[in-house]
Amino acid sequence: MSAIIAGTYNSRDTGGTPLAAGGVTRTGVLYRSDALAGTTADGIRTLAQSPIGTIVDFRSEFERVDAPNRLGEERAFASVELPLLEGSMTGMPSASDLGDDAAREMLSRIPSLAELYVGMLAAAAESFAEVARLVARPADASYGGVLVHCTAGKDRTGVATALLLDAAGADRTAVVADYALSQSNLAGEWAERMLERAKSWGMPLVPAITDLVTATPPQAIEAAFAWVDERGGSAEYLRGGGLSGADLDALRERIAG
Repeated sequence: MSAIIAGTYNSRDTGGTPLAAGGVTRTGVLYRSDALAGTTADGIRTLAQSPIGTIVDFRSEFERVDAPNRLGEERAFASVELPLLEGSMTGMPSASDLGDDAAREMLSRIPSLAELYVGMLAAAAESFAEVARLVARPADASYGGVLVHCTAGKDRTGVATALLLDAAGADRTAVVADYALSQSNLAGEWAERMLERAKSWGMPLVPAITDLVTATPPQAIEAAFAWVDERGGSAEYLRGGGLSGADLDALRERIAG
């Protein structure tokens, strides 16, 4: 699948995702992407002509300053910053700055993607509920679409979109497939550039690191779903983060119709 916003690698509309009860999710409501720092002139025009009115950025301040979004001036967007440090490579010490024993200890403690997602879910229920509210009740009905992104658009963004689609009644298998799609979207130029960058930070490109940077194995998001299912499911998880029952109903109406 090619990106829908020129200059990105992993942008797409989640509309058209099969629903468990039949039918598909609405287009023009919930979008997902990698960072918009490389958006071309064509990509800026696509954004301006789209239903998107709100852009949710899960990146840390360092990530935002390092690679600011290019949105153009054709139309204003509401930009909402909800930094999630889980899923960010910033703040990790360089293995080259550590002694051999400390470096080995650091590498042995690198979480799997599944562990990363569970940690994210445990820490960020309020942030994910806020995204759900933004989708459920857009400030401007003329531009009611919400685009969520981080750096790669696979981990923080992947967990957020999976939660919202699942809570709205999307078919779980289809949601997992959408999550897994990011790995092939990011393969090649984007993945090679990011792995080189990780290497420049002194990170050895062991499988645990390359998975964190580039992979989206289905079992990782399935582990996240298992964690929320143990706590009542995605909808109940969002309720626990502060989403009201009325907002949950509005979310389902917006996404599933």
